[in-house]
Amino acid sequence: MLLNCFKRGRIEVGCDEAGRGSLAGPVYAAAVILPKSFNHPLLDDSKKLTEQARELLRPVIERKALDWAVAFVDNNEIDEMNILNASIEAMHRALDKLNICPDALLIDGNKFKPYKDIMHHTIVNGDATYKSIAAASILAKTHRDEYMRKLHDEFPQYGWDKNKAYPTPKHRQAIRKYGITVYHRKSYHLVKSHEVLEF
Repeated sequence: MLLNCFKRGRIEVGCDEAGRGSLAGPVYAAAVILPKSFNHPLLDDSKKLTEQARELLRPVIERKALDWAVAFVDNNEIDEMNILNASIEAMHRALDKLNICPDALLIDGNKFKPYKDIMHHTIVNGDATYKSIAAASILAKTHRDEYMRKLHDEFPQYGWDKNKAYPTPKHRQAIRKYGITVYHRKSYHLVKSHEVLEF
């Protein structure tokens, strides 16, 4: 059962990202402040949900949240700053867009950089522990999936409508056959280490 809060009596925002392991496209992050009374039987870590369940929950979260925001860091920035820093930067950008200033940040994972002077808690498997982080995981995932479906229309040969640019065999095979796009992360191992790929 997901928890409502880390500590009672304060405004907490849950933060999570999506797309760290993808070979192309941006990393997305979401920040969500839920009312303490928020409850939904399907709410869970986005990785545990079907795509249909995530898409059903997205408008519910966006409508009922006290505040929410989504932001991203693109593939070129990821190559410049590395994926860990890019994931944290995406969270900071999402937090920048909030209208409500929280008292505390609940961060999924074990790495984060201080944001302004707001206290933060890093929580491993936080998206399976706290409602606000689970909600953030769903928004980050669904917003990124929507973006990758648009990129698929531009480069259909990579199957991004299905694999969302994660390193599936079909995606790696397409890279070997067609090369890379302007959306691929050049700092990643895009094909197997024994293969050569010209950029």
